[in-house]
Amino acid sequence: MTPSRGTPAPTRTNLPMLLLLLSLSHPFATGFTPPPNIQGPAIPTALPSTSSFSASDLLYQDQQNALLRRALHEQTLLTSQTPTIPPLTSAKVKGVTTSGTGFASSSSSSPSKTKGKNSSASRLAASQARIVQKDGVIRIDSALSDGACEALRRYVLEQQRLAEEAVNEYLHEGKDVEGLCRIYYGVENRRVGRCDLQLSLLRGGFVRDWKDSSPTSPLSSVEDMEDFPLMDALVELLGEKGTLRHLYEQLVTPQGEFYELAAVITDPGSRRQTIHPDLPWKPIAPLYVIFVALQDVTVEMGPTCFLLGTHTEEVNELFNCGDVAQKDEVIKNANGRLSTLKRGDCVLFDARTLHCGNANESTETRALFNFSFRNPRVTGDLGYKGSMRPGYEKAMTLKDVHEALNAYEGGDGEPFARYGNDYLVV
Repeated sequence: MTPSRGTPAPTRTNLPMLLLLLSLSHPFATGFTPPPNIQGPAIPTALPSTSSFSASDLLYQDQQNALLRRALHEQTLLTSQTPTIPPLTSAKVKGVTTSGTGFASSSSSSPSKTKGKNSSASRLAASQARIVQKDGVIRIDSALSDGACEALRRYVLEQQRLAEEAVNEYLHEGKDVEGLCRIYYGVENRRVGRCDLQLSLLRGGFVRDWKDSSPTSPLSSVEDMEDFPLMDALVELLGEKGTLRHLYEQLVTPQGEFYELAAVITDPGSRRQTIHPDLPWKPIAPLYVIFVALQDVTVEMGPTCFLLGTHTEEVNELFNCGDVAQKDEVIKNANGRLSTLKRGDCVLFDARTLHCGNANESTETRALFNFSFRNPRVTGDLGYKGSMRPGYEKAMTLKDVHEALNAYEGGDGEPFARYGNDYLVV
């Protein structure tokens, strides 16, 4: 519930309810009519009785409850053939060896092994790309080191806390809370217990927002960070010896647009999603997305379930034909895989692939590092607004990111400063 001026600021536990009332829901997670007599856990039928909730708020809550019933029904369909959904396993690529934190992680690698179309890194990337094109998703183990995962997890959870403090301050000052939430959480900022936290590329992250734009704010007194865990992680993944750089070059070329940069954070008690693609189907894969586990992801933490091979035109036509029974058959017969991961493992997927996040039934927060690159062969509107801070949209390519990371490794403390502080709310 949005408090009135002068009331105490919302706490960590009720801020998601505030965000739930502020913006729009995911365009691919609406419009389902739940089948009758679906059994599942108790679902609240309405928000608490109060005059502060409008008819549209109540309608939104009804829609969310309908989506949860649909999600539980889909879970039943997926397990109708087998009681448990098997895990997504890492790809076995013949003829190419891998080690450490990826195919180009060894500091002793010679240039002949890490550069050129015939290098081991490029050959591995080509093989991995073929798996993505066939299955729509691939698991890559040890893409990010344990130390980088630990540091980045601490960082993104602290950034989440700072974002919530900023929202609280805007509430008390009567400023544009909805606009602020769109900067921090994007278009999907009404979900309870689940958020896409859009990250800043400047050292200190959200602290810089306040130091640069609101120097009199109490939040601007937060000390700057000496370390730079976000940049260190990006170097391991997309830098000169990055574990994912060659694969992305295979899939989108160096001209692929940097389309998303976020942390997907799922708190205990978050609900299961309905099965969906991230965007409308197109004949050429338009977007390739990464989830990197910043801690072990167990079954209880709600790992993403991917339906292998569902990125095709045939499956898209059946899934979106408007016939619920036909959609149910697609799900029932799908080859589902759970992305239970060890810390540092990742999944890369074609955004057309059907998938869903499961409910977090553990006592721990699940944090995934998330970014994506767009295929330059696909022009026009993708029908999907990625989780990227507004000032970074359409600003960078994979080549630009690579060059900035090289500059960082060469001693540049703010390699993305040329793209500015994208904090647009004043």
